Amino acid sequence: MKIVVLAGGLSTERNVALVTGTGVCRALRQKGYQAILVDMFMGLENYTGSLETIFDAPDGLCSDIRVESTAPDLEAVRKSRKDQSDSMFGQDVLTVCGMADVVFLALHGSCGEDGRVQAAFDLLGIPYTGSGYLSSGMAMDKAITKRYLDAENIRSAPWRDVTYCEADIPRLVEELEVPCAVKIVNGGSSIGVELPDTKEELEAALRSILAYGNHVIVEKKIVGRELTVGVLGDTYLPAVEIIPKNAYFDYEAKYQSDFVTEVCPAQIEESVWHEMGKAAVQLHKALGLSVYSRTDFLLDSEGKPWCLEVNTLPGMTPTSLFPQEAAAVGMSYPDLCETIVLESIKARKAERK
Repeated sequence: MKIVVLAGGLSTERNVALVTGTGVCRALRQKGYQAILVDMFMGLENYTGSLETIFDAPDGLCSDIRVESTAPDLEAVRKSRKDQSDSMFGQDVLTVCGMADVVFLALHGSCGEDGRVQAAFDLLGIPYTGSGYLSSGMAMDKAITKRYLDAENIRSAPWRDVTYCEADIPRLVEELEVPCAVKIVNGGSSIGVELPDTKEELEAALRSILAYGNHVIVEKKIVGRELTVGVLGDTYLPAVEIIPKNAYFDYEAKYQSDFVTEVCPAQIEESVWHEMGKAAVQLHKALGLSVYSRTDFLLDSEGKPWCLEVNTLPGMTPTSLFPQEAAAVGMSYPDLCETIVLESIKARKAERK
């Protein structure tokens, strides 16, 4: 089977996606598939071989890459591409994806998780992994996800949906309660998230987040242990507890191992795990997600889990949270990657009926 592992892109999570894609590509090649890694935005502009033989490329076009402690400079990435068109698909990306039996979406953030790539592939008849375009778009939008959480009676923090400009900040500082969490609606990897405790910090947070967009949710700040539960098919996996060495599980902590400890299975009451797992499956189904997802929670001092959000394309490096959960039930990383591919092909066929 020929597989394109589509990574990179042009979101703040670009480098995370490249690391995920490299791990997935090598795992699938280990399983015997003709897998290649393709950067969605940069494309194949530096590939000098023939497209007809690209699936035989040494090491699947993989290269060694790591996530730095800060998010990438997207303007520099954009300027570095030879093709300066407005297309998010780089040179020959759609051509080579059309040659594949399936595309493994190793994308993160707005460039891949918001449903636009899935919609394009649906129109082109290109099978891909994970959820479809509509459910992906809804899950990516934190305001929509919060509405689903409310409708499904899944415990989550009280919140407000806020669209604003610079001139609105003084009024919002007066209206909003602190401490709170301010989150850009379509962000990921803790980028565009601020946790102000004072009115002064809230004012600075609202100004800072305008760099990422003007639509946010503002939640009551819940203090607690950070946990996550994956869903594979219709089954929830063991929980992982994330213990950051900094105050919060920010971008740096997520991708620099020196800044975080991860415990899987999490040392929590079994009843709490089941409550989170059932909530994760419930949200997965309510949003119409397919194949796999990962839902994040906070566990407060009274042992109550509060649902934060759902990730439709969770990190999939060999040491990421979702693969850790799968390993806890005896599923190897290559087997997990293969399962996602095979179940996604079934999901796409079912959608076409």
